[in-house]
Amino acid sequence: MLDLIILGLHFFICFLISIAIWCGPKDVDLHSSSTSGAEIEPHGLIFVGKEENIKKSQRITAKINGREIVVFYYEGKFYALDSRCYRKIFACVISDIDGQACIVCPWHKFRITLETGEGLYEGINPLEPSPTPKWQSKGAKQRIHKVTTDNGNVYVSPPDLSVSFDSDYFADKYKNGGELAMGK
Repeated sequence: MLDLIILGLHFFICFLISIAIWCGPKDVDLHSSSTSGAEIEPHGLIFVGKEENIKKSQRITAKINGREIVVFYYEGKFYALDSRCYRKIFACVISDIDGQACIVCPWHKFRITLETGEGLYEGINPLEPSPTPKWQSKGAKQRIHKVTTDNGNVYVSPPDLSVSFDSDYFADKYKNGGELAMGK
């Protein structure tokens, strides 16, 4: 009898997980190894989706030149970042930290600002009379991408690779369907 209860509970949990996956945010794959499949506009911007669709799902993923990015819609603004910070950030939580919208990596608890890509940490200054933790910057760690909206469409600027960021290592490692590419 206990075996039947455990088996039934197992099937019920699997059912709930499949409902959550089915109802969750959807990925957009622009199938691009050099932005083929993505629409490159005359002004150099790359179409990633319809504004209304991204607003509904709150986030989508896309590939720009084989590089996985995530586009967030949060509190009336669009943001785009590389989809990996030492792992994948698509499934992360967005939190307000010290007045800044941040993603919090579900695996490593890294806090990265949506606006600038800065890594944040809570630290103390031991030289203060009564040290209290304050949010401080580690500097820009995550590559961000400029987002433009026009006539209900959302576009992303191609990345400027003349400046490097910590997230570049993992973006390149998993580029074009690497062994741990998103969705595998």
